[in-house]
Amino acid sequence: MKDRLGDSGENMIEEIRAKAVRRMSLFTNAVGIDAVGIDERVARLNARSIKKSSKLQALKLALSMVDLTTLEARDTAGKVKQLCQKAMHPCDAVPGLPTPAAICVYPNFISIAKKALKGSSVKIASVATAFPSGMSTLKVKLDETRWAVDQGANEIDMVISRGKFLTGDYAFVSDEIAAVKEACGPAHLKVILETGELSTLDNVRLASDLAMEAGADFIKTSTGKVQPAATLPVTLVMLEAIRDYYYKTGKKIGMKPAGGIQTAKTALQYLVMVRETLGEGWLNPDYFRFGASVLVNDLLRQIVKEHTGVYQSLDYFTKD
Repeated sequence: MKDRLGDSGENMIEEIRAKAVRRMSLFTNAVGIDAVGIDERVARLNARSIKKSSKLQALKLALSMVDLTTLEARDTAGKVKQLCQKAMHPCDAVPGLPTPAAICVYPNFISIAKKALKGSSVKIASVATAFPSGMSTLKVKLDETRWAVDQGANEIDMVISRGKFLTGDYAFVSDEIAAVKEACGPAHLKVILETGELSTLDNVRLASDLAMEAGADFIKTSTGKVQPAATLPVTLVMLEAIRDYYYKTGKKIGMKPAGGIQTAKTALQYLVMVRETLGEGWLNPDYFRFGASVLVNDLLRQIVKEHTGVYQSLDYFTKD
């Protein structure tokens, strides 16, 4: 065979074989999830409190982790520009605030966002791969991904093919993620599992493992278009998958709960969970994000309260 294919062909065959072995090991040794145990651990973590002296620091940390998002059919250039201004100037009345990590938009708004964010540290994330359904051909998904990166996206949020996953075609899902990862080039890849459609925590764990093995830089709960979206139990299962993958490979994978996270109190519960499950190494925007828009206003409201001792009405902050 080596005579017919040469060294490069032989290496390619060995790589394919190794990938097949890893995939089979992943599926035959899938971790079973104790749903009762997960719920009990979430309840214990939610009982934790953050000391007042640390609360302001935690609120600012959460703000720095937000992907400020607009993914509506009625999005306009004006709305995207407004979102970018909010990202760069979350609340000028409070000096020294961090900016959100990124704004997340549809691919056709990337160039507008890039111009509006010029000179800032705010990254541009774009959904791709026929978001939110994922119902398209691989060629269309790869073309959209490459175009988004060419337009200036620093990060790509892709959706997995849930129908293929739920019918047991794990090889299809794995190969698709790997192909999109390659198409991303220098951009980071966040893989959206759409956990509200996966039905069980066992499926959430398997999809998390599959996505990381296939090359995800982040795993993400939801598109925000399906209920339930992000939940604390689902997020804990995904964090434990990230922990186990790190122990196995030494590679740190990021986590992004998205959809339905609206209050500062809930955001701080997520941060406690990350700290207790993964450690302080994940408590930064490089490895943890919130997919949200409404959340920012409540974080700002709580931050202003910590500074002034008085709550401001939400009417003082822009509606996104």
